[in-house]
Amino acid sequence: MKRQLRVLILLWALLLALVFLSIALGRYGVGMVRSYKILTDPIFHWEPTWDANMVTSIWNLRLPRILMACLVGTCLSGAGAAYQGVFQNPMASPDVLGASSGAAMGAAIAILLGLTHNAITLVSFLCAIGTVALVYAVGRRAPGSRILNLVLCGMVISSLCSAGTSYVKLVADPNNQLPAITYWLLGSLNGTTTNEVWRIAPVMALGMIPLVLLRWKINLLTLGEEEARALGVHPGRLRLLVVLCATLMTAASIAVSGMIGWVGLVMPHLCRRLVGSNFRALLPASMVAGALFLLLVDDLSRNLLAVEIPIGILTAVLGAPFFLVLLLRGGRDDVC
Repeated sequence: MKRQLRVLILLWALLLALVFLSIALGRYGVGMVRSYKILTDPIFHWEPTWDANMVTSIWNLRLPRILMACLVGTCLSGAGAAYQGVFQNPMASPDVLGASSGAAMGAAIAILLGLTHNAITLVSFLCAIGTVALVYAVGRRAPGSRILNLVLCGMVISSLCSAGTSYVKLVADPNNQLPAITYWLLGSLNGTTTNEVWRIAPVMALGMIPLVLLRWKINLLTLGEEEARALGVHPGRLRLLVVLCATLMTAASIAVSGMIGWVGLVMPHLCRRLVGSNFRALLPASMVAGALFLLLVDDLSRNLLAVEIPIGILTAVLGAPFFLVLLLRGGRDDVC
């Protein structure tokens, strides 16, 4: 337990350090000391050595994007850990129930209809939730193992949503709509605003808080149906609640950031090696590590080249080698 606590403290320290560093990073040169003075000026009232553009850059551009990267990384990684525990499958990830493909189709349709950015976010979120609800409804009616049925139904519905997205791209205006759809599918936090952070944070919290409070019960799902019932836990209800919370986090994240893969697969595996398989430590560690990872990737995205690289590309470049290593090892990483 002491080792798990040390790891959590270390992850938090690294995240805070990266947040402070990220504030000073950017193409518009502000400088580290000046950046911190701009942030703390409402408290300490420093002698101004900056102009209005610098203040705008820090408060309206960098800080909201940093906060959104942390929130999205936390949600995707936490959802991935929850899915892997519920389905007892180390290959499970946030798109296992079709939330990602549903959100992508919703966003593509919204862009095709010429809706505003806020409307695109809302339609994407609603389609993600609707897709998972459809998967769950079909999976419950199918005979056999409910867990296996949910995964298989998720694959089928995801395929249908992907086909729908492809059709929307086919009929979209190749000059305006098609590039917008393609860029959204690549994933990006560019253009994040403070209002957007305030709007989506409560929705994400609705998924995160119950998961954190119930994290010790997720361990009981790995014992089997009879053992869980003997310990006073209804496995069906607990599994449904965990899936709903994880899906809510996934849908909210994808709605504001676009398609960002691999975070929910890679981070829980790495944290499992650091803190073990007990979800009392694994879930919070995965959330902090996800925030740390996605913030680092976003920093690379906006500073590595003259042109911003979509986050989805960078997460794939970093996540795919890990996935290959997992396959070569036979996928025997313990989930519980």
